[in-house]
Amino acid sequence: MSVPTKPKHWDPARMNSPEIRCRAKELRHPQTRAEHKLWQSLRDRQLRGFKFRRQAPIGSYIADFLCFEKRLVVELDGETHAKQELYDWQRADELARQGYRVLRFTNSHVYEDLESVLQTILEECERMRDGKEGPSPFPLPQEREK
Repeated sequence: MSVPTKPKHWDPARMNSPEIRCRAKELRHPQTRAEHKLWQSLRDRQLRGFKFRRQAPIGSYIADFLCFEKRLVVELDGETHAKQELYDWQRADELARQGYRVLRFTNSHVYEDLESVLQTILEECERMRDGKEGPSPFPLPQEREK
């Protein structure tokens, strides 16, 4: 008797509850100034063609920014994050177990040096494109040849 396996297209990022999806949609509208500033540089594939989503649900979490292709999460931390450091570390650990890399920046870093923030994000995307990061534990399905 064979043991059932996960389908090749299975991905925990698609296993979002309706409540999480609704909350993510709500968070897209009242952006913080830092989110708005960073989003202006990430949207519409402006960062070397990498597609980012804003307030993207991943399982039971909502990422500030997500490049799904590279499984890269970008988080911005305001003053309130200092009080939830343990939660942030646990969350990053859980996302890492699901095959995501998490980059964190403070809001002030975005305000004061947006170029270095973008450079760091770009370098991580490029590093992952060059295969320097191991394969994802949840690879995307390959397109069929026609």
